[in-house]
Amino acid sequence: MPNPFRPVTLLLLLLLSTPSIAQERILDYFSDIQVQRDGSMLVEETIEVRAEGNKIRRGIFRDFPTDYKDRLGNRYRVGFELLEVRRDGRSEPYRSEAQDNGMRIYAGSQNVYLKPGVYRYTLRYRTSRQLGFFAEHDELYWNVTGNGWDFPIERAGARVTLPPEVPTGAIRVEGYTGAQGARGQQYSARVDEDGKALFETTAPLPVHHGLTLVTSWPKGHVTEPDRQQRISWFLTDNQGFLIAGGGLLLLLAYFTAIWYRVGRDPELGVIIPLYTPPKGYSPAAMRFIQKMGYDHQTFGAAVVNMAVSGYLKIKEDRAGKFTLEKTGKSPTLAPGEGAIASALFGGRDHKIKLHQTNHRKIAKALEAHKASLKRDYEKRYFVRNSGFIVPGLLITLALLGVGLWSVGSEEKLMLGGFMMVWLSIWSIAVFKMVVGIYRAWRDALGSGVGSYAKAIGVTLFALPFLAGEVFGIGMLTFAISLPFTLMLLLAIAINVAFYEWLKAPTLAGQQLLQKVEGFKQYLGVAEQDELNFKHPVEKTPALFEAYLPYALALGVEQQWAERFTQVLAGAGQDGHAYHPTWYSGRSWNSRNLSGFTSAVGSAMGSAISSSSSAPGSSSGSGGGGSSGGGGGGGGGGGW
Repeated sequence: MPNPFRPVTLLLLLLLSTPSIAQERILDYFSDIQVQRDGSMLVEETIEVRAEGNKIRRGIFRDFPTDYKDRLGNRYRVGFELLEVRRDGRSEPYRSEAQDNGMRIYAGSQNVYLKPGVYRYTLRYRTSRQLGFFAEHDELYWNVTGNGWDFPIERAGARVTLPPEVPTGAIRVEGYTGAQGARGQQYSARVDEDGKALFETTAPLPVHHGLTLVTSWPKGHVTEPDRQQRISWFLTDNQGFLIAGGGLLLLLAYFTAIWYRVGRDPELGVIIPLYTPPKGYSPAAMRFIQKMGYDHQTFGAAVVNMAVSGYLKIKEDRAGKFTLEKTGKSPTLAPGEGAIASALFGGRDHKIKLHQTNHRKIAKALEAHKASLKRDYEKRYFVRNSGFIVPGLLITLALLGVGLWSVGSEEKLMLGGFMMVWLSIWSIAVFKMVVGIYRAWRDALGSGVGSYAKAIGVTLFALPFLAGEVFGIGMLTFAISLPFTLMLLLAIAINVAFYEWLKAPTLAGQQLLQKVEGFKQYLGVAEQDELNFKHPVEKTPALFEAYLPYALALGVEQQWAERFTQVLAGAGQDGHAYHPTWYSGRSWNSRNLSGFTSAVGSAMGSAISSSSSAPGSSSGSGGGGSSGGGGGGGGGGGW
């Protein structure tokens, strides 16, 4: 009696067996590599595939990487020339297509479809610049199959033929199997009696797994490229680097020529010490003209001058915090100081603490003071020549464009462009932080423990942001190259430097600066050298206070204080030590004026800087290889 379940059983067995029969795969992958004396290689790859009309319909494609990056990120382009494509021993039509990092070869015709079956493809090509030349040996580090195949590989092997002069006993072989980066050892390797290095897998390779070989031999049998050849290759491969380097030289040449034309400061000539400040110029005005710009120290010098004149008092508490209190007197204020008074003590306010809670008012006073000095002195005493920066910025932008153009890969193009924009913004904040760190440590020198704690705190707060800057530079280097990143940073440094160097005093400004330098020389002279003056001025407490704001403005407050230590120590009355009427607080010590001048100078400048910003606004071979490494590689699939 016929079994009624037999047809169903046969059908199930057929359905269950179909996937294994119909699976497209590479049955055998063999690469015959001949290393030539000139360093080039002739390679013949034989790829036997089973096609079932799924992915392999017209034929197969093979990807050949030709563009690499060296350890510094520079482009390295190997030579590649396809010589022949065959299928089952007969010539096969093919077409090539450029990829981001190399070439894709399609074997087959657009309108010719393959029947299911086994096909053997042979690809012959010549390639160069694939060998490694080291101090003790030369080497071929070659990805035989590539790790990008869409099919499993049942068996893979390779034969490396070296020039006949290479001693058989000196040839060394090793290899790796597995996914990209793996160091599997599922292979066998040996050197036969003819000096050929033979490699063969000992287990099938799953999808995206591959075989990589390493063959090394003594030096002197293959021509090593000399330095001139390497330089020629480098410049050919990295034309963007060459153009960018030319752009950098052009940038430097442009700014040098412009500086020579408009930015050079004329010689000051012989400086004669002056015992009084140039008439009609406040301490803040002298600093603004000398620096050809505004900073918080300019504001601090103006505040101290307002205090010395009797308009306000400076009070420092035990924590080192400053309060400015209006006295009610109405002395004549220097130009620009009236703007500070209006901004700080407008309305009914008579005192203000230098704290971030008052950042709006303090920032307003800073801007008003800066605008007043700029209106009264800029262009008359110095010019910024900032318009000449624009061409330099355009050259820099062109340099960035060349760097992006040279990337090649669309993904890295987007990454490089993003990192350039991100770094341009992030670096500004980091630069301000670095300046803040410098000022904090500068102010801490010679000050109390609290100042050092503040400097340490500012430094620790900035560390993550500095790490972000390093990370951004690293990502930009990864996307383009280290030399390009260095050129970019150098281009930015050139722009920033010449932004400062192109500032130049006018004739009137030069004449004034000569007097300022003469007065600064008097303020900053050491006490023992004061006797060299023909007409030394009598040192009194009044003189110390009157010229202290100027010493602060010109950066010689420590030298000025040291000259008055003995004078002020003996200037008390009725048994009381001398004390300035316009200051009260922890820092006054008539026997240690350095601490006092540091407090009313740099420390208060730092307080002004921090209190003028809103809270939170500050930014804060030999086993060294692996599968997929070396030259060759790529992968493929069906089409």
